[in-house]
Amino acid sequence: QGELAESGGGLVQAGGSLRLSCVASARIRSYAIGWFLHAPGKERELVAAINWTGDNTHYTDTVKGRFTTTRNLSENTSYPQMNKLQPDDTAVYYCADSIRYGLIPKTEYEYWGQGTQVTVSS
Repeated sequence: QGELAESGGGLVQAGGSLRLSCVASARIRSYAIGWFLHAPGKERELVAAINWTGDNTHYTDTVKGRFTTTRNLSENTSYPQMNKLQPDDTAVYYCADSIRYGLIPKTEYEYWGQGTQVTVSS
């Protein structure tokens, strides 16, 4: 069992929605969480970040307006709601933690989940 565990991925048609989740261990519950997508043949890309209290979020242009990330402190879980999914969103999605918050380099993230596959059909 790692420090982070994602779930909620699956197959969805273009225009559909998915809600992922990332459960963090108690040891890292106070850290910021970043969400990354890793598409085939591409670099792993940070698309969203949420601070430890859950009241501040950042999104990249890739997902802005379509993804909304929330955090439940009592459950120590982060939830990205992904709407208007397109085939280009097909990727493995990872959550990771960092003591820093914001659209920071992925090298600033310490622990990673195992990833969850999201596939969007056209």
